[in-house]
Amino acid sequence: MKARYRYRIYPTISQQISLARLFGCVRVVWNDALVHCINEDRVGNKKPSNGALQKQFITQAKKTERREWLGEVSAIPLQQSLNDLEQAYKNFFKSCKGERKGKPVKPPKLKKRKGRQSAKFTTGGFKVHETSVYIAKIGKIKTIWSRELPARPTSATVIKDPAGRYFLSFVVEIQPELLPQTAKICGIDLGIIDFATFDDSTKVKAPKPLKKNLKRLRKKQRNLSRKQKGSKRREVARKKVARLHAKIKDTRTDFLHKLSTKVIKENQLIALEDLNVSGLVKNRTPLYPPTGGTQGGSDLGWREFRAFLEAKAEKYGREFRVIDRWEATTQKCSCCGKKGGKKDLSVREWTCLWCGTFHNRDVNAAVNILVAGKQYETQNSQLRMRQAAVKAGVKGVSTSPEFRQLSLFETNIFQVAGGQSETKNGRGGKHKTTAKVAVPSEASTVRLSAHAEAHPEFRQLSLFE
Repeated sequence: MKARYRYRIYPTISQQISLARLFGCVRVVWNDALVHCINEDRVGNKKPSNGALQKQFITQAKKTERREWLGEVSAIPLQQSLNDLEQAYKNFFKSCKGERKGKPVKPPKLKKRKGRQSAKFTTGGFKVHETSVYIAKIGKIKTIWSRELPARPTSATVIKDPAGRYFLSFVVEIQPELLPQTAKICGIDLGIIDFATFDDSTKVKAPKPLKKNLKRLRKKQRNLSRKQKGSKRREVARKKVARLHAKIKDTRTDFLHKLSTKVIKENQLIALEDLNVSGLVKNRTPLYPPTGGTQGGSDLGWREFRAFLEAKAEKYGREFRVIDRWEATTQKCSCCGKKGGKKDLSVREWTCLWCGTFHNRDVNAAVNILVAGKQYETQNSQLRMRQAAVKAGVKGVSTSPEFRQLSLFETNIFQVAGGQSETKNGRGGKHKTTAKVAVPSEASTVRLSAHAEAHPEFRQLSLFE
């Protein structure tokens, strides 16, 4: 498996100038090729091949007066820039055809002069030394080896972040480090008040660096907005804002790395819920009163924590399972398994109406996540066996579960009384209802009676109940 190791570097003033020239050349080659591909698409032509783009915008462009300065830098990062553009287009085309999992991938965009800059070198463009790293046509750059490289790197990327810091990122081929097996397993419920709640009632608070630095950030951003565009003072103010953003990000990443490593090393199986992070972030409910907004979901880093757990579980030989987001972990009692209905976010503790067990909302959800995580593999294997049997033509086998949840009209719980013409919808409003919808059909009543005989806990309510 491949891993990425990043180190801080400190180039001299002359090396910073050379790196700025290199970043600019990489950016220009990318933008020229991308604009050419967009123009070809507008006239109805196919996208040019990667070889044709490299010949036109690197080899032939160096011979022109307009782009002759491309020869002053190494050709390796220029070629890698067009390789990355080719990969970006492949991902976009696969996403459009439905061949790529996950969210839809957008087409590549033009690179800007401000912001994060990078240049990628392959094995022929760099060489690792004890205290430095040699970069082609840049020289030896002082490197802080915070940890040892496990193997010889296959590529190195020079990065400059918006705060003006320089990094070297190496891609290394590593072998999985299998940890000793343990009998301990855990289910984790992620939240806002407590970042992580474990099934054993352990709770972990998040540092929330954005919330702590929100006043400082607003002050620096107001100071930046007052500066004239293009002035030196505006650039100084911009770097101050970028440094504060970098500090917030580093604090959050350090917390997530330490917590994920601890969880992986102490547990053999980790179960997590599949949260709709993008939907939660778009929710306009104030998470940090009285500031409001949606900073809370972005400040915690739920998705990044899940990514860390997935990668480290693969590295250390642990089992990591993600349960379905529609699993009723909050509604279900972890003792008797009965559902108590939806609960408002303000309800942090509740008592089960069936077994009388007193629950903490987050701890109960963590226990249900763990139970669902342990049953996940068994259910999937059974479903695959049923699907294979149906495909093979075996009679009497169905891929649907044995029991299904009855619909609104089959249970007849929320009947509209005779003569009542209006009922509230799911959002609290009112809509017209006809008598045909209000009165259940005879077939549905028969199905309900049969289900009630098989399952005594379900019974048909009368019209006035």
